[in-house]
Amino acid sequence: MVNKTVLNNGVRVISENIPHAYSVSIGIWVANGSRHEQRESNGVAHFIEHLLFKGTKRRSALEIAREIDSVGGILNAFTSREFVCYYAKVLDAFLPKAVNLLSDIFLNSVFDAEEIEKERKVILQEINMLEDNPDDYIHDLFSQQLWHGHPLGMPIIGNEESVGRLSRDFIIGYRNQKYCTEDIIITAAGRVDHQELLQSLSDMCAHIQTGSRTKAARRPAYKKKVVVYEKDLEQAHLCLGLKALPQNHEERYAAHIMNTILGGSMSSRLFQEIREKAGLAYAIYSYMANHSDTGSLAVYAGTSHESLTEVIELTLREFKRLKTEAVSQVELDSAKEQSKGNILLSLESSDNRMTKLAKNEIYFGRYQPFQEIIKGFDLVTAKTLQDLCERLFDERYVTLVVMGKVGEIAFPAAQIVF
Repeated sequence: MVNKTVLNNGVRVISENIPHAYSVSIGIWVANGSRHEQRESNGVAHFIEHLLFKGTKRRSALEIAREIDSVGGILNAFTSREFVCYYAKVLDAFLPKAVNLLSDIFLNSVFDAEEIEKERKVILQEINMLEDNPDDYIHDLFSQQLWHGHPLGMPIIGNEESVGRLSRDFIIGYRNQKYCTEDIIITAAGRVDHQELLQSLSDMCAHIQTGSRTKAARRPAYKKKVVVYEKDLEQAHLCLGLKALPQNHEERYAAHIMNTILGGSMSSRLFQEIREKAGLAYAIYSYMANHSDTGSLAVYAGTSHESLTEVIELTLREFKRLKTEAVSQVELDSAKEQSKGNILLSLESSDNRMTKLAKNEIYFGRYQPFQEIIKGFDLVTAKTLQDLCERLFDERYVTLVVMGKVGEIAFPAAQIVF
């Protein structure tokens, strides 16, 4: 049973009661992420996410940690390109404690100057750690190039220069400006009563600044490119991808199935052709990143420098097959069942259900019943899938990013055809 209440000040509260659950997950979602930042202050949303756990007027950082640990719960947060989420997961008896704790860090964090400087060092180390892991860092580099010159291309955690210049006054001002009622969604899933939840949130919601500060984002432009980052590595790492669909596109089910067939699992075409048959890569997969107004499809592989060109060619061959050959009914049915199964299995946990409530609200403005999702997958046919691939795999929008001891890569953009 899903309930939604829009408070007088614009805060949206959505809950799903799961009678058989022992836990409750609750999240405070702010619809302002890294894509809403300016380049010179890139990383501020992520910085704020860290700082809210560093002490309030009532609790020190240690007391915050001890309080959630004392009930066996989880308290955490994450920043994405379009939102920030602060969440807790506890046994249902401790939901009032979790609400009190989340309310305190959300409203009463002190942004102590000394803590800011310590956390700045932590984030700079986080940036260094990312850059030291090429199989992670390549995805950031791909986003920077695919969405070059657009806020979607900026790293969520910022960069050394932008994080280094963020002052306490700017951080507090940004937080006060962006954390407004109409941009805040509170979701809870598990053994939770909606009216009791509203009552426990009433004091917190009454103290949030009213209004909305989320600006309409401009859409990115795309162009074909190959970018090489020379680095002394044992492997060559690549991301090859292109423009895809926004989160709420009517063809999202076909796109999801296409990704499953292409590289979404061990039975996918890329895994079977490049790893199992050719033995050219240990890690090979595809993934989609879908946002409110655009999206991307990307293939990642880590391979030897000698095999780099062959891996790229095999990937492009699979792109072309999806455009020019209808998938078999057996392959289509298998991908449908896999997609449906993955989604339904993920919903056995209260935190995943809590997340689904929020993302449904952010991207669709309503709750999507499971039956609607299942029907969406069932309606995909081999023809609708091929029609989508014919439009999606457009050479004009493809980006290839390679990292390693590549030298003069013998794979210019002109050779990327499918």
